[in-house]
Amino acid sequence: MKEYGTEFLRNVALVGHGGAGKTSLAEAMLFVAKGVNRLGRVDDGTTVMDFDPEETRRQITINTALAPAEWKNHKINILDTPGYFDFVGDVVAALTVADSGLLVVCASSGVEVGTEKGWQYLEAADLPRAVFMNKVDRENASFSRVVAELRDHFGPKLVPVQLPIGEAESFSGIVDLVKMKAFIKDGDSFKEAPIPAEMQGDVEAAREEMIEAASVADDEFMMKYLEGETLTDKEIEQAVGLGTKNGEMVPILCGSAQSTFGVSFLMDHINQSMPSPADRTITGTDATGAEVTISTGDDKLSALVYKTMADPYVGKLTLFRVFSGTMRSDGSAYNVRSGRDERIGQLFLIKGKDQVGVSKIGPGDLGAVAKLQDTTTNDTLSSKERKVSIKPVDFPKPTMTMAIQPKTKGDEDKIGSGLSRLSEEDPTFTVEKSIHTGQ
Repeated sequence: MKEYGTEFLRNVALVGHGGAGKTSLAEAMLFVAKGVNRLGRVDDGTTVMDFDPEETRRQITINTALAPAEWKNHKINILDTPGYFDFVGDVVAALTVADSGLLVVCASSGVEVGTEKGWQYLEAADLPRAVFMNKVDRENASFSRVVAELRDHFGPKLVPVQLPIGEAESFSGIVDLVKMKAFIKDGDSFKEAPIPAEMQGDVEAAREEMIEAASVADDEFMMKYLEGETLTDKEIEQAVGLGTKNGEMVPILCGSAQSTFGVSFLMDHINQSMPSPADRTITGTDATGAEVTISTGDDKLSALVYKTMADPYVGKLTLFRVFSGTMRSDGSAYNVRSGRDERIGQLFLIKGKDQVGVSKIGPGDLGAVAKLQDTTTNDTLSSKERKVSIKPVDFPKPTMTMAIQPKTKGDEDKIGSGLSRLSEEDPTFTVEKSIHTGQ
């Protein structure tokens, strides 16, 4: 995989209700970007993202999975998060290292509990976001009904930037409201076509609404709009991007992950309108406890460990995001919590269950390293010259307590090591021994 500058990276977390199609959408993005040569399916257990045996068996996502899609000279790091609340710690961790969120909603089911929770987590992380309405070709799908539900729940700043041509079994294409062009299905691909005459009124009204929402983000654009000047497609596109990045608007896109229709338009939108890591700064604390600002422009290393995995082949795998500086293979990094130097061996880019060896991970990118001695989730790896600690992931606290005991006497140690490995992988799962009962 070629190297990408920080401004050409996009770290996007997919969130939403279980069953809305997040994993299918991630798979479709990889397939359309030619990152995989066949479209995997959740029902068949053949997706890149759901590779754990339990995920395959239950047909749900348990762990946040990561894979990069290369699209039009950009690299989109896709973080596919679980939709079930049992695994919410992985959602929170993913949103800490992502720069934007994509709320995936089913065009048939509409707004569900997981949709609301996903929105809440995006709000708490203060991330720019867009909505992808999936399954518009499904029975009982209704784009207008679900848009009304979304706006009813989350406010008027949610605005369509696309309209479907037909829905459910009659879904045949998409109208791009920025370019004012229609694209209809043509076998496995699509072609440009005139906007259907019966949709002209709806398209004009939706475009007007989109331009009005986007104009709030830019004074110059707003003046042009209010004075009735003709706006170019480029100006509208820039205003939508600016409105998305500063949270003034939330674009709604549509399509079908299963047929991959609309997925290429979604990736175009991510490249054009979602923020790059260069747009983001975070706060940390230095060695004196004073607050400092960390940005990708800094040359000193600062990386946050957001997940720890037990890989059957390489052992303990530490996943991190570089917020500033560059992490290099066969180098070293300073663990701020332990006060120790960690030797960095081979660095990897993660693609589902596979690891791709690389020589370095640059600012804003996500990577992994194996066999670190004393580094766990939420640790900051920094340069020794500038010991900066990044604000850790705020994992939810456990709400249920259970006691566990061995079936066979003498198995306590085996159970103990298994439980400690589980708690290392999932910080929302904690283990303690009661001094009162010995359990």
